[in-house]
Amino acid sequence: MEKKTSNPLKSVITIVVSLAFAGFFLWLALRGLDFKVIQKSLVKANYFWVAFAAVFGIMAYWFRAIRWNLMLEPMGHSISNSNSLWSISFGYLMNLTIPRSGEVARATALYGVEKVPVDKSFGTIILERVVDLVCMIGFLGLTLAFKYEAIVSFYENSGVTMNPNKILIGLLVLIIGTVLFFVFKKRLATVPFLGKIINFIDGIFQGLTSIFKLKQKGKFILYTLGIWISYYFAAYLVCFALPETSNFTVADGFFIIVVGTLGMMIPASGGIGAFNLAMKFGFMALFISMGKSADLGAEMGLTYSFISLPLQITIMLVMGLISIPMLAKARNNVAEKDIQN
Repeated sequence: MEKKTSNPLKSVITIVVSLAFAGFFLWLALRGLDFKVIQKSLVKANYFWVAFAAVFGIMAYWFRAIRWNLMLEPMGHSISNSNSLWSISFGYLMNLTIPRSGEVARATALYGVEKVPVDKSFGTIILERVVDLVCMIGFLGLTLAFKYEAIVSFYENSGVTMNPNKILIGLLVLIIGTVLFFVFKKRLATVPFLGKIINFIDGIFQGLTSIFKLKQKGKFILYTLGIWISYYFAAYLVCFALPETSNFTVADGFFIIVVGTLGMMIPASGGIGAFNLAMKFGFMALFISMGKSADLGAEMGLTYSFISLPLQITIMLVMGLISIPMLAKARNNVAEKDIQN
């Protein structure tokens, strides 16, 4: 595996832009609201429910680690669940610094302790994102079935717009590009410079297609359900910490996880600002659909976000910081074995 030289200036610029995004969205979220009201709600919150939610947040890490092992198995790589867990944790930690950098960091960390080629493990990580998208669509379907009015209200208040033509063009470009890759793959692979790129992309495709070669499809589905059920309860249980939201239904939880995921997709450091703004609009929509005050919904949404988001970030920090010495120890063990052999 070749070492890649990093560009410190590029990393600094990326972090600054990410923080600027976070600051801008946080300003939008807090604009026009009295933060003292939110502070009072934070003080009187029941943090027993937050601790309970944290248990499910950590469980999602473990389920994802075991599932990753199942995805790598068809390619002839049997990794330890602990190395899988700490590689994932390290990736999430990196996402707190530079958004979307965690995927590469995770694959690289796994290579250091299990010698799984980065291109193949990265392919399975992309596959994970596809599976996660399918699960999100499932939650969106449940939300549309049970909280349709809240979805409509969220759409109208948040200003979210979609251009179907651009989405269609993007899909066509992706399909045509994929077809051309497989048609000309062998020819392009003989070109010295392009050969490495083609082989890397081919490794990613191997990771993506590993789902069709799974030996334990039932376990894969079970752990996928475990991940998203854990996500659901990590989000929903926080509602019980606040008197104003303690009567939220299971269906309200579906809506919250969908809106929260949309907020976390924006490239802001740790979801700061974007998640807060999403929860502000989301709870406004929920309260309006219940016939309650939109302003109260906005205050409760921000209060919820100032509990839920720090919880998520704390889990990322704790698990990520633990992963550093654990991965270092595993790498040393690998080096010692190589010397002995």
